[in-house]
Amino acid sequence: MEDNTCVELNLQTAKKIAEFAEEKAKEIKVPVVISIVDNGGNVILVHRMEDSLLASIDISLNKAYTAASLKMPTDNLKDLCKPGGELYGIQHTNNRLVIFGGGIPFIYKGKVVGAIGVSGGSVEEDICVCEYALREIMTK
Repeated sequence: MEDNTCVELNLQTAKKIAEFAEEKAKEIKVPVVISIVDNGGNVILVHRMEDSLLASIDISLNKAYTAASLKMPTDNLKDLCKPGGELYGIQHTNNRLVIFGGGIPFIYKGKVVGAIGVSGGSVEEDICVCEYALREIMTK
């Protein structure tokens, strides 16, 4: 697993990540909810853009929780959770697990220190917002 962030994950960093995520969401004209959790899935920040869907609050939180707790992007689960897949049915073991894209873990010095979850657009749009925010925080 390679590092996708080079900063400590705290409230200050989470706010910057949310700013980058909102910047991208505005660029693609999709109101989203951005959630950031620590490595235990505990909430650090939830940021809801105007006109985002109410349901996106819980979905973004659960995407972040899933990415942190399973130490992988939620998009990786789509194939693993198909019938016959190694993790088939895992989403039924815990009401918080999300098996579609939009959650990505933060990796610092080879360890998962938290995750971001984005919800409000298509799966592809949510992933795009997550990836942009992570790229930007690495370069700032």
